[in-house]
Amino acid sequence: MDSKLTFITFTTLVRKEITRYLRIWQQTFFPPIITTSLYFVIFGNLIGQRIGKMDGFDYIEFIVPGLILMAIITNSYANVASSFFGAKFQNFIEEIMVSPTSHRTILLGYVTGGVTRGLLVGVLVTIVALFFTRLSVHNIAVLFSVALLTSILFALGGLLNGLYAKSFDDVSIIPTFVLTPLTYLGGIFYSIELLPEFWQKASLINPILYMINAFRYGFLGISDISLGLSFGIIVLFIIILGSWANYLLKNGYGIRT
Repeated sequence: MDSKLTFITFTTLVRKEITRYLRIWQQTFFPPIITTSLYFVIFGNLIGQRIGKMDGFDYIEFIVPGLILMAIITNSYANVASSFFGAKFQNFIEEIMVSPTSHRTILLGYVTGGVTRGLLVGVLVTIVALFFTRLSVHNIAVLFSVALLTSILFALGGLLNGLYAKSFDDVSIIPTFVLTPLTYLGGIFYSIELLPEFWQKASLINPILYMINAFRYGFLGISDISLGLSFGIIVLFIIILGSWANYLLKNGYGIRT
């Protein structure tokens, strides 16, 4: 497959993904905006006034980075998981698989679609945050790179979910019972330094902790975790999940059954 045809196939897949979630923009953009606004009102303005400062910042400033990244994570993941499983359910993924399209192009196309949705929702949530507090940016390069890498990572996770899922119920199991608990326990609402020593060490098992802390560093310049270690963990998981998804697509797992 020549490079021109590969590029056309890739852009077609990405365009299809973007068109799909823009067509249902009420379901794509409104829920994270409304949910995040409620977090800002309840945790930021109401409870935050009682908590006071967290690591030298107003509580609402402290939680903003985590809430933005949570929106990026859930939307990147959900877009690819639902879209890819929908393609399996409607049997048109088989048409793509039997075409000259390489499995790597399929992987990149779906992941890129998920990344665009995740980052777009992240921008919208950031705009909403401006209505509740001022946002300072400590390091824009760290901010953008963490958002991009995290979005790629969870888009890959969504693709794996779509590959393994046998029914629509299977698509919701991982987000409900794995992704949501890990996200809430990833340090969005607190610094792990507040935890007892045992739970501080236990928290280090959670990969989302590293992403949220690196993202918070981009905004506020503070982190409970070494920045280099955080980037290392993110890249490591991207390599693992990317290789895993590439292998499954290459062998047609969950598709050619």
